[in-house]
Amino acid sequence: MSRPRQTFRKDTINPSILEVEYAVRGEIPTKAAEYERRLETGEKLPFGSIVWTNIGNPQQQPMLGQEPITFWRQVASLTEYPQLLDLPAHVRDATFPTDTQERARQLLDAFGSVGAYTASKGVPLVRQHVAEFLAARDGFDEDLENIYLTAGASAGISLLFQVLFRAKRDGILIPIPQYPLYSASVSLLDLVPMHYHLNAEQHWDPSISNIKTQIDEARKNGIEPRAIIMINPGNPTGNCMTREQIGNVIRLAYEESLAIFADEVYQENIYQNRRPFVSFRQVLLDLKNSSDATERHISETVELASFHSISKGMVGECGRRGGFFVLNNFDREVEGQINKIASIALCPPVQGQIGVDLMVRPPKPGDPSYELWNSQMQSIFQTLNKRSKRIAESLTKLPGIEADPAMGAMYVFPRVHLPKSVAEEAQRNGKKVDEFYCRKLLDETGICVVPGSGFGYEPEVLDDGSTYSYFRTTVLAKETQAFIDRFTAFHVAWMKKHKD
Repeated sequence: MSRPRQTFRKDTINPSILEVEYAVRGEIPTKAAEYERRLETGEKLPFGSIVWTNIGNPQQQPMLGQEPITFWRQVASLTEYPQLLDLPAHVRDATFPTDTQERARQLLDAFGSVGAYTASKGVPLVRQHVAEFLAARDGFDEDLENIYLTAGASAGISLLFQVLFRAKRDGILIPIPQYPLYSASVSLLDLVPMHYHLNAEQHWDPSISNIKTQIDEARKNGIEPRAIIMINPGNPTGNCMTREQIGNVIRLAYEESLAIFADEVYQENIYQNRRPFVSFRQVLLDLKNSSDATERHISETVELASFHSISKGMVGECGRRGGFFVLNNFDREVEGQINKIASIALCPPVQGQIGVDLMVRPPKPGDPSYELWNSQMQSIFQTLNKRSKRIAESLTKLPGIEADPAMGAMYVFPRVHLPKSVAEEAQRNGKKVDEFYCRKLLDETGICVVPGSGFGYEPEVLDDGSTYSYFRTTVLAKETQAFIDRFTAFHVAWMKKHKD
């Protein structure tokens, strides 16, 4: 007897999966990948290459192709093939500076082999170095048991969502616009999204009053707000929070019994001095020194999970999947459950753990690798800074576009004023207006950006039927001028065609 149908069909899989959306690798990037394959076969398209600006992936070839930091790759090579350390000294030292050899030996002593499992939280030596990094950054020591190494920040966020939140009952405050990992995770686990809006007219700052409104509304509907997501520096907005704003969020979390998830993966990507990076951990723990008893109590009770990653900063080692999170003020029994679920995955990738060690403990002045390391880091930083300003300035010159240079992170999030006829054409094609615009941009120029609605920020319809729409572009493309030239030609022609 033949089997009548497959066991797994769209109507028989986990229904929560169907609600998940992830725009940075969604429909438009998928179409861009198809175009790239067609170009590789020699097919003629209106453009000669895809400009990948949809995702912060600095070492992606060929359009981005950021060169890896030499110090990182030398240490990684020695840990992958330890026999290199046994070469005659004159041969070995000609290729590998002595500090890279010392670091590799130290790591190999701690790991044994990069092909072996480690502790579920990660190798204690690396976690100790993370603790030292946190103490130097924030001025406060950290218990080693509160630090988890992870396969990038995303894995840590997913782990904590699984452990801490209850389906259909718990509300999670998510900024709009937001990185779609959060809305996707909420959908996957059947949690309740609570969207608070960042103020586009005020540097995308969070509004405490808007957050309170969302909390009150959720409770009226029987939803229990449990945590608030803060992305600082911001993705996709590139905003940076002030110490005062961070303090206000912490006090609100105390008043409303919320945990804080602080996504701080872009903390090294700061391109201005007005708002330097300040960690949530530093502001929280600094309240211990307050003369106010309530402030001291806040410092000891507000639960904070902070995340960092090797994927961003200047190193951009996305593919190595390394990161960490640190827990402050979490109940020890709850922490035990987090550790239990972390153990199911056995351990984070070993080269990712090594990457975390290299991120938190780079060469010091006087070390043989320091000059080259510092030169490469500064070069990448200056390049990202200049590209951010150049792209924002170029886009702002175009009709109907406003774009601010990023304060931090590695994105520009322009606003585009599109005529009513564009919205009407988008509707006829069954698309949101920002999706329609971004898809046409890809079809005609090969530029792959992500529409603002992919980050939860829907187009704003004005009284005359025109819209304010947004899109996110990275500032990573080597061919920045090619990006600007292609985009300019497209947008100018587009606005002429759709002039109402």
